[in-house]
Amino acid sequence: MFQCEDEEEGGTAALGGRTGAGCKEQSRAEVSVMMKTKRRRHVSVLLPNKQHLDCSVSVRARGQEVMNSVLRQLGVSDLQVFGLGVLRDNEYLFLDLTKKLSKYFNKRWNRGYLRVPFILFLRIQFYVGSGLLILSSKVQQLYFTELRQKVLCSQSYHQEALLFQLAASALQAEVGDQELREEADNEGREAEQERKHYFLPEDYFPFWLIKRRGRDYLLRHSPTLHSELRGLSQSRAVLQFIKESSRLQDGAVTFYRMKQDKKEKRSSILLGVAGTGVHVYLDMEGKHCAMFDFSWPDIDHLTFQGCRFEIGVVASLGLPKLVYYTRSAVHSEHILRHLRNTHQFHISTRAAAGCIQQLEDLQASHFHKEAYICDVAGLRQSLSCSYLTSSTSDCSAAVETVTVWTEEEEEGSSTGQLKGENIF
Repeated sequence: MFQCEDEEEGGTAALGGRTGAGCKEQSRAEVSVMMKTKRRRHVSVLLPNKQHLDCSVSVRARGQEVMNSVLRQLGVSDLQVFGLGVLRDNEYLFLDLTKKLSKYFNKRWNRGYLRVPFILFLRIQFYVGSGLLILSSKVQQLYFTELRQKVLCSQSYHQEALLFQLAASALQAEVGDQELREEADNEGREAEQERKHYFLPEDYFPFWLIKRRGRDYLLRHSPTLHSELRGLSQSRAVLQFIKESSRLQDGAVTFYRMKQDKKEKRSSILLGVAGTGVHVYLDMEGKHCAMFDFSWPDIDHLTFQGCRFEIGVVASLGLPKLVYYTRSAVHSEHILRHLRNTHQFHISTRAAAGCIQQLEDLQASHFHKEAYICDVAGLRQSLSCSYLTSSTSDCSAAVETVTVWTEEEEEGSSTGQLKGENIF
């Protein structure tokens, strides 16, 4: 009896020992999981189409790890013209994918807020004159989507006609064919006008243009231009929109705000990074007044030291060096790298862009079509008053030459430099 009880007690004690060991192992496992969780960071990447992609990376992760996750989730091998950006002082700064993410989120990254994701943005980093340079249809669609948003925010008051063309191309890309039928009687015309209201002007025109012309004007005349694109496939309409948007002054360009003077309270200079070079605008109460338009061969060097950003142009232009001031040395560094990468992208795609341009010129020589908007009621009223006005638009062309750049930028320093040399 006693022997059996001892055996039972011993068995119970042994079982208790095993249970205690099991609890300790489970506790260690939980601690290990918690430690691993603390070493992970949740990153959310916002896309131009307002969707987002989530990924989990280690606390020591670099930008390339997030980019690889985005590529996998989108199902593409290369995003070509897109980069990952972080929002700083209402400006998007593109990440150097070789750098650790902790560089861009500072102390917040090290503390590791588990419930709040770290936000990055997938943004256009390099603009192209032709959508054919973008090989993936998914990437091309994202490019089109972001350009659509930029057009809605355009401040190009002098390019109203182009904005109407862009609206027509966007409608063709998103809605498809829109046929216009002329009715013989007034009732038919009224019914036709009602049928034309198949879009919201706010989705296709900047606010100032809606205010200037009125919603009724846009709803009445936009379908006319849209119908002229009848038969154009939606994919071709996307390509047409991309091509036309490159002519918009503030379309295919990334702007950075700068000051003319260190003590200036408000940034009055807009430095535009475009595929073909650098544009400088003066912001006067929301209106962008063009000051300088430099192609890559026009630029001799770009340097920064802290907040001081200098643009040196070739001697033949007869201009002094331009000195502006950025928000910080970090902004200066990122702007310089963006300029360098944009120029390198321009050089690498120049041959392909030239071939595409030749094909498009050949097609244009065999086919030419124009469409006009005419406010018949207004025209009749003007004619009755013996007063008729007309307007013309200017066209400009840019000729590019080759430039070779060398970089003299010290890692982690607050100074940087790019130099150029013309080759004829």
